[in-house]
Order: sequence, then C-alpha cells, then structure tokens
Amino acid sequence: MKREHFDHAVRAAAAVLGVDEVIVIGSQAVHGSLDEPVPEAVQRSVEVDVVPPEDPDGHLADLVDGSIGEASLFHETFGFYAQGVSATTAVLPDGWRERLVRYCSPGTNGVTAWCLELHDLWVAKAVAGRTKDAELCDALLADGHVDPGTLRERVSAVPGLGDEVRRRVLSWLERPGARPGRG
Repeated sequence: MKREHFDHAVRAAAAVLGVDEVIVIGSQAVHGSLDEPVPEAVQRSVEVDVVPPEDPDGHLADLVDGSIGEASLFHETFGFYAQGVSATTAVLPDGWRERLVRYCSPGTNGVTAWCLELHDLWVAKAVAGRTKDAELCDALLADGHVDPGTLRERVSAVPGLGDEVRRRVLSWLERPGARPGRG
C-alpha cells in the first residue's frame, strides 16, 4: 500500500466513524514512522487495521468493516480497504498507547492516525508469527528501523505472553536470518 492509499483509508475510516483520530495497529502503522518507500512487505498489503476510539463493544469496528472493509464497494473501487479491529486484536507490550506515533498529512485532510511505534509493531507481528508478519519483521530489522535490544525489552513487557512464544521470539533475535514464525 502506498502512502496515498494509506492516507485515503485513514480519511475514509474517520469519515465513517465521524471522528478526527484513529489508531492504526497493523503493518500499515509503519507509515507513521517511515518515509516512502516503505518495506515491500507493507506495500503488498491492501488493508489498514483501524482501531476506532472509544469502542468497548466493537460496534464501531463493525461499522468500519461494513462500510469500507474487505469486499465492500470501497474495496472494489479502490483496491484497498480499512479493517475495523479492537486494540486487543494484537498482542502488545505494556505502554504501547503512550508510544503511539502521530501521523497527519495533507492527504489525511486533518485526520490524525495514531500509529504503533515500530518496536511495538515488530513485537505484535513476531508474536503473531505468520509468514507475512515474519517478512515485515525481517525487513524492519534488516533496514535498521528497529533495535534488537529495545525489542528484547518490549517482548519482556508483554503481559501474559506464554513462555514458549516468548522464547521463540527472543531466540529469533539471537539468530540472524531466523524467523519468528510458528513452529
């Protein structure tokens, strides 16, 4: 996804919700911290994971999905979409909300996207361990966008993370070229 598409999806999600701020927790959060070009793994993605503010029961996330989500007219028209999600969708280190990165550009038309900080994003993706997540983790490490020491601290700050998952993610940092994928 290019920056212009990210901006459009953020703008559209905010319009659907009637707000001027959203939180972005998926791979597209890199747009908050990195200039283009963003890693290839980010460019291949066609969705922006949007957490609506003040959505304890998830009905606003459902509104985003129904309006501009996967298989919607918006998706069909533009080739990308916004997925409404809960903050609990991702496994994140303590303090992640305080580290959100503010993103606002002329393309967002006054809407602010609060994007996961890159180390927090890396941890969430490494814990998820899917192939596409591992590719993003690889790219962020290889390009020097994240620091292994900070990543170790953040992994240690994930509440309730199982020992096996914690070991898997931390051992990946010890072996260059290894991946945090499952099993």
